[in-house]
Amino acid sequence: MMRIGVLASGRGSNFQAILDGIREKQIDGEVVALVVDSPEAGAIARAQAAGIPYFVVERKDFAGKAEMDGRIVEILEGKRADLVVLAGYMRIVGKELLGKFEGRMINIHPSLLPSFPGLDAQKQAFGHGAKVSGCTVHFVDGGTDTGPIIEQVPVYIGDCRDAHEVAERILPYEHKAMRTVVGNFSKGKYVVEGRRVRYEGGL
Repeated sequence: MMRIGVLASGRGSNFQAILDGIREKQIDGEVVALVVDSPEAGAIARAQAAGIPYFVVERKDFAGKAEMDGRIVEILEGKRADLVVLAGYMRIVGKELLGKFEGRMINIHPSLLPSFPGLDAQKQAFGHGAKVSGCTVHFVDGGTDTGPIIEQVPVYIGDCRDAHEVAERILPYEHKAMRTVVGNFSKGKYVVEGRRVRYEGGL
């Protein structure tokens, strides 16, 4: 059974998607820790409801980013996490954290990368007049939303009236993609060949 660590900053709907996937046996694993960067994160209530240990790691409590990331590494290694999922985690992952989990850390982003990376991807897509956007699950590397792409789902947004509507339309597809990819990790493996990612299913 795969041991999953989740990092989140907000309401935690993608974290909930993982919990739902485990409950419905799409994911053969368990969430062993939730790490949030704010005591106000809505994801905390979801962890409490599911009986999952959570840890608040705030930037203000550390001398620097490296020290903060070191604390997160300590938590995840202490819980023996096999896979680390950034589920709406709004901080850049530093080399201290990435170095420990490279190839085992994934992120979900609300656009079809490489289009509209970084913050406010839905606002970027709406402002650009894009008719199709979507979501991307990718490996985390040292850049901003630049890691090898694991899964993408296109979503038509041409009739959306504002960026909020774009975000709400894409969100259910994020949940589905998250469950699919984490479920695949729990049953097989993803092989990275240059920029391309290939899935080798398990039993």
